[in-house]
Amino acid sequence: MIRLRHLWLALAVWGAVHPLWHLGGFLSGGGQLADLPGLWTANAAVTALSWDLMIAASVLSLWCLSEVAVRRNWSALLALPATWLVGVSFGLPLYLWLRSRPV
Repeated sequence: MIRLRHLWLALAVWGAVHPLWHLGGFLSGGGQLADLPGLWTANAAVTALSWDLMIAASVLSLWCLSEVAVRRNWSALLALPATWLVGVSFGLPLYLWLRSRPV
């Protein structure tokens, strides 16, 4: 189980660094954060992906909140801002890493 826990953490780091790297490239190329909502609906493919990620983030948030209510693992709430500020690729493995700590 300890190897799997390390894998969750490695995936969380990758899930944070990789998307933020591309966001940094967008911003350094003259893009603005205010431009992002318009780009999320640039075409049907991007709109579908945006909705997919928003639905996945909502489901992960509900799962996290319901599990925290039962398990009282308050540190798992860190996955909520991680999910909504960075993305599901960071929030989900971070939540699994926090959830898999020895009890």
